[in-house]
Parts: sequence; C-alpha cells; structure tokens
Amino acid sequence: MTLSVKVVTEGQLAQWDSYVDAHPDATFFHRAGWYRVILQSFGHQPYYLGAFTADDQLKGILPLFENKSFLFGHFLVSQPFCMYGGAIADSDEIRLQLEDSAVSLAEQLSVDHLELRTIKGQRDGWPVKSVHSTFIRELADNDDANLALVKYKQRAVVRKSLKNDLVEEFPYRIDEFFYAYSTSVRNLGTPIFPRHYFQHLADEFGDDCEVVSIKYKGHLHCALMSFYFKDTVLPFYGGGLPASRGSKAMDYMYFQQMCRAGSKGYKRYDFGRSKNGTGPYNYKRHWGFKPTPLKYQYHLVKSTEIHDLNPLNPKYQLMIKTWKSLPLWASQIMGPWVSKYLG
Repeated sequence: MTLSVKVVTEGQLAQWDSYVDAHPDATFFHRAGWYRVILQSFGHQPYYLGAFTADDQLKGILPLFENKSFLFGHFLVSQPFCMYGGAIADSDEIRLQLEDSAVSLAEQLSVDHLELRTIKGQRDGWPVKSVHSTFIRELADNDDANLALVKYKQRAVVRKSLKNDLVEEFPYRIDEFFYAYSTSVRNLGTPIFPRHYFQHLADEFGDDCEVVSIKYKGHLHCALMSFYFKDTVLPFYGGGLPASRGSKAMDYMYFQQMCRAGSKGYKRYDFGRSKNGTGPYNYKRHWGFKPTPLKYQYHLVKSTEIHDLNPLNPKYQLMIKTWKSLPLWASQIMGPWVSKYLG
C-alpha cells in the first residue's frame, strides 16, 4: 500500500478526529481540538502530519507544533502542554514513516530538536528523557469500592474531608477556577498560563471539559479543570487556596470526581504526570496509583544534547524564588509571556 505523508488542512480535522475516536492507542491529546486551542492561545505553528492512501483514507497521524523562543530554544514537539503525543497508526511501518517525515520536517525547519511524548519509547537509538511518571488506575462503580482503592493513610484523610461540609459547584464561567489555579501556580514559583487558554479549552471541548469549584460556607477553597475521553477522566489543571490545606478540599475534590466518574461508567482515572520523586509524585502514590515512567524521545538536529528545562535544575531556583514573591496580578500579566514557551 502506497502512502503519502502530508500536513493536514483545517478542513481535514474532522477526518482526523474520526481516526482518533477509532484508534485504540489514541489519547485525549491527539484530538484535533488542540490544533485550534494552541494556535489561538499561543500562536505556535501546527504541523499535523497525516498518512494518506491514494484515495485520501487516513492511516496514521502525528500532531506537531513548532515552538520558538530566545529563552528556551527552537523545537518541534508532539504535543506541547500535554502529557502524551507521538504517532499512532494502523501499523508500525506507517508509524515509522510518520516519524521519519517529522525528522525531515525538523531538519527543514532547522530546529534544535524534535520531541515525541510517548508513554514508552518507540524508536531504537533515539535519546530518551524520563523525568516524569504518569499515574493511571481503574475506577470502581461505587463510592465504597473507590475508597477501598485508596491507601490507608490517604483514606483517612479522604474520610475526614467528607465530614467538612464542603460543597461542589460546576460554574459555567472559569473565573473561580482561574483564581485558584493562578494563585496556586504563583505560590509554586511557576509562570501562569493565560486565562484565555483555559477559556479556549472549555469552549473547544464542551461537555468533555469539566470545571468544578469546591467551597466551604460559600468561600472558594480549590478548583479543577478535567477532560473526559472514551473511558477515561483526566484531572488536568487545578489549584488550591491556602484554606484548602485545613479543609482537605483537594482530597475531597479528587475523591468526589473518582466516584462521580465511576458512577457514570468511566473505567480509568488518569491522575496526570508528575516529576519523579517530588511531592505530587508521592501524593499520587498515596492514593493507590503506581507510577509508569514516561519516556520522551528526541531526534537532535542543531542541539548536541537534550535541553534541560526541569524546574528542579539549580539554575532556575532564583527565577522560581523571584516568581513566588510576585503579586498575583503581576504574575497573571507576566506569566503568559514565559509559559507559552514551556510547552
């Protein structure tokens, strides 16, 4: 079978999504909505590669974005701002053809490197960076069974949170979510994504994007933006205000979501990626999740080694310390100028 790999047009994105819906290895981050969201929110140039037959049947896909900045370099990545990416195809042969086309594109664009975000490395001989792990486990269809899946100490915390008169709300607007998210991220010393990015996500993915606020006596304690895809729920962006530590609101929020999703028939909870050995990494293990290392692979073009944008890198510590001291309003203005290149 003769195939041609070409950059898909916006008019072909519906066909792209049909392929994603049908492919067993597809993730939420392969959905065509990311093409529009990332282009609208950050202006990065998309190169969505499709492997087509002579009669235009789609047999494989590889979503890519070009990211170019003075501070962080010039690279081609699948997918920016996402945990997973990489090629999916009807066969390994087609996948390799897509990846070879990505290599050619990377060399044509003269980037520093090409990065493919896969759960397991697929190319022999390509450099691998594995500083994150992902956390996925099954969901039960009732509350008691979901609680039994949580490790003993964390189970006690969840039980305590359930007695604290916390309330879930599902606002149409993202204002409360953005306030909780931006406060939490600023406190960690990390640049904030712009508000319009989250609005674009909510608008693009509609019912597959859920925003929940957790309150105590009408006061916001934390909030979460999650995605739903096939049989999986992905709590992706969240944040807690200082009061949430005492109320255990975030523990309440995650457990209630597990129960809500399980009762609706969702089978898996994807708790997202965390850097190995960090507090969030250990927090997720306490919930009963086992880490699966993510093996991101690279083809080096102009670079001689993989770039290290890890915030745990000592050279970024002064920047992090400075960011933590910014007023919230300042971090909301300045953060997007930096975060758009940290994909």
